[in-house]
Amino acid sequence: MQARALRIGVVAGETSGDQLGAALIAALRARVPDAEVRGVCGPAMRAAGCVAFADAHELAVMGLVEVLAHLPRLLRLRRRLRREFLAWRPDVFVGIDAPEFNLGLAAQLHAAGVKTVQYVSPQVWAWRQGRVRHIARACDLVLCLLPFEPAFYAQYAVRALFVGHPLADQIPLDADRGAARSALGLAPDANVVALLPGSRRGEVTRLGPDFIAAALALAAALPAVEFIAPMASPQVRALFEHDCAVAGAAARIRVLDGQARLALQAADATLVASGTASLEALLCRCPMVVAYRFGALTAFLVRALRLMRIPRFSLPNLLAGEALVPEFLQEQVSGPALAAALQALLAGDAHRRSLAARFREIHATLRQDGAVRAADAVLELAGPG
Repeated sequence: MQARALRIGVVAGETSGDQLGAALIAALRARVPDAEVRGVCGPAMRAAGCVAFADAHELAVMGLVEVLAHLPRLLRLRRRLRREFLAWRPDVFVGIDAPEFNLGLAAQLHAAGVKTVQYVSPQVWAWRQGRVRHIARACDLVLCLLPFEPAFYAQYAVRALFVGHPLADQIPLDADRGAARSALGLAPDANVVALLPGSRRGEVTRLGPDFIAAALALAAALPAVEFIAPMASPQVRALFEHDCAVAGAAARIRVLDGQARLALQAADATLVASGTASLEALLCRCPMVVAYRFGALTAFLVRALRLMRIPRFSLPNLLAGEALVPEFLQEQVSGPALAAALQALLAGDAHRRSLAARFREIHATLRQDGAVRAADAVLELAGPG
């Protein structure tokens, strides 16, 4: 009797998880061509051969408070997925990011005898560290994108493996700045600042007005500076353009549809929301000022319950293990403060060259052919026993 094909269950949330999942599926299929993959996916994973139980956009919810509004729907979805996965019986389940959703599902599947993987560690080393005990019960393996994460998990006897960051594989170590400027119609000698206030509506609502105020303040001090603002979607573009119009900044800031990577490769400096975009700025060797603001209730809970445990929050500083770039959190975020930090950055040519060299070193450590390493680990776990 012929053995059945290898079965891999996956659940990915949002565009980044869909891209990560598609690369993983391609690497799995390169090793096991007849592997079957089913779960929650977006267009990239569908194109790679995943059969959809549900669409990835259904998990695109962030924040302690924001999740509560969608909780009944998410719980119904998780119950349905549990039934579908247990009926199909995968050899291994891979939750890709979306930890608030995936870890609960992984725990249920693990209890039913399914081997489970969390691909992309939640930031338990930064806040809500008590979650690591739940991860230990839910997962056989955590695949980490950042090199310092396995040492944290080792303290709790959780098996974790650094596989590298997919963005580091995708972005060349030495990007062509001139080509990026040409593609965006920017002069070779222009002084350019990129504004990236976030990819989600909530982020742009909370950060957009201060980013615009910073641009106007910087323009008053340095009139020759050009501003470009790549927007992740038509929805956030509309929000940002409205704020630009209210502030009288529409003529000063050139808004782009997407093209964030080109903008970061072309810019002399960037003002960027904390998160993956700050890592992308590092990989593009773009000096940066990083800012973030939680929703008011989430910020209250983080402080009242002392959920945040690290002195620095931006990925470049966490990866460097030092205060490499200026970062502003919550009430520290203001137009004048951000403008002053940007102006200091633009004035320091030697400092910016030093930052670019340090960014390149970090890039090299993250460049590990991550999808291949992740696929190998998943296949090892899915094997007999």
